Amino acid sequence: MQTLLVAGATGNVGHHLVEQLAQAGHRVRALTRNPAKAKFPAGVEAVTGDLTQPETLIPALEGVTGLHLITFGGDDYAPLQTGPQIVELAKKAGVKRITVLSGGQRGDVEDVLEASDMAWTLIQPVEFMINMLEWAESIRAEGIVREPFGSRKTAIVHEADIAAVAAVALVEDGHGGKTYTVTGGEVLTPPQMVQIIGEAIGSKLQFIELTEAQARERWKAQGFSDEFIEFFVWAHGNTPEIGYTVAPTVQQVTGKPPRTFAQWAAEHADVFRS
Repeated sequence: MQTLLVAGATGNVGHHLVEQLAQAGHRVRALTRNPAKAKFPAGVEAVTGDLTQPETLIPALEGVTGLHLITFGGDDYAPLQTGPQIVELAKKAGVKRITVLSGGQRGDVEDVLEASDMAWTLIQPVEFMINMLEWAESIRAEGIVREPFGSRKTAIVHEADIAAVAAVALVEDGHGGKTYTVTGGEVLTPPQMVQIIGEAIGSKLQFIELTEAQARERWKAQGFSDEFIEFFVWAHGNTPEIGYTVAPTVQQVTGKPPRTFAQWAAEHADVFRS
């Protein structure tokens, strides 16, 4: 039986990965800075560790064959600066495979892995479906979603599918040295997603498009930095082609079609109901 260590185990992708690996019968260790607060499936071992302090990972890595990493550390989502030390510790511990959930910007984790002789797989997802939970408050309150860039397109992906790709790469041979772009199976616009959520909760919802200026004003009022606002305008106002192009990765790697946005909306329907 393989022993697998999952960093970011309480995150949007990490908790799915922990569940899927445990359901498949693997021995799973879930890395978290505060195990007392975390809830994991029966049989999963919660272990203490902090990616920004690599020495804390030494006990958790003992006997591990597969390691899943994220590329940021701490609550501020700052890029991880300890990639070389983590990879060196993993190599010493005898880890065979490493998957990395890439946040879009390359960091030293990716660089040091690509220069190593380890079997690494980079997982690069596009927009997460769970991001749409930010609409829940306005949908519950007034049945309206107000967003800019209403015509933008996205091949939005279910977090569980990102985890499913990582799970296969962690336990099976043949995925080393590969970078997987992970998308959903359909291209949608924000108004289409709002309509799908409405169908899931049995309500007719309204989409109101904000101007870019209105959006900037709202983000500023919400306390976002100028740097974040510029990134958001770029990502949604001028989405790169990779963000709205369906990739066959989920089907090819897992043998199953990607989950749909309608499935995701049904799973989260109660959050959107008033």
